[in-house]
Amino acid sequence: MLKYIIHSLRRKKARRHTKKYPTTVDTFAISGYGNVLFANWENPLVQRKVISSRNVNFFKKFLREGDLAIDIGGNIGHMTIPMALAVGRAGKILSFDPNPFVFEILQQNAGLNPQLTNIETFNFAITEKEEEFYYNSSEASFNNGGISKDAESRHGRFALDQKIQGINLENFMRRNYNNSIDKLKLIKIDTEGYDKEIIRSIPGILDKYHPVVITECFKKNDAVQRYEQFDLLAGHGYSMYYFSDFDENAEIIPIVKKEDMMRWKHFDLYAIHE
Repeated sequence: MLKYIIHSLRRKKARRHTKKYPTTVDTFAISGYGNVLFANWENPLVQRKVISSRNVNFFKKFLREGDLAIDIGGNIGHMTIPMALAVGRAGKILSFDPNPFVFEILQQNAGLNPQLTNIETFNFAITEKEEEFYYNSSEASFNNGGISKDAESRHGRFALDQKIQGINLENFMRRNYNNSIDKLKLIKIDTEGYDKEIIRSIPGILDKYHPVVITECFKKNDAVQRYEQFDLLAGHGYSMYYFSDFDENAEIIPIVKKEDMMRWKHFDLYAIHE
């Protein structure tokens, strides 16, 4: 009981007071890779992340050794790392997150397994126009949140002191990775309801390189927003599939029509170019 009370008080404090929390580096045995290190964030609002062979094998359905993949909304790196293991040292993962609190931990995780992974991290939001945005969260410790052009946003009343930089992904890739973009096989997007805006901002990438797109359908998005997300991907020739988890044994259900986007309150889907 005492342990529960202490944890509850820590969670309340994390919701109301801004502070940085340390990390604990855990070791996970991954089949075919040996021991993989991962820094878990000691923010009491954050559930401890576990990296497993099942996560890696999920991404191996779409990625091979030497591929390029992009993680937009990388958070502390709990999906970036399995993606990086799937493409190996010969491949590369570009992981973006605008939240400076989680970005520090993402950077730490990007460097923990240099013999196994090749990860580059960027403290930017991916946006249609290259401009600055407010970043808000419902939690003072900034476990998560989202960008907005307005100081007041649906993401919460806590705001970063400084605006964050938004960059256009197509322009960024042409400037920095023009010689390797043809290896791009997957883009994962998880941006607290902003996913469709990112999809709308990368038509050239979708039409030319046809990467698999993994995207979140945010719980606060209404029917109009969900239908738009479906139509954007379908308009670029993609077929969509609900999946229950980032696990090789996840349940897979085809999303045949836009009305199917209303079947689940909050879910992830992957889209494959047909």
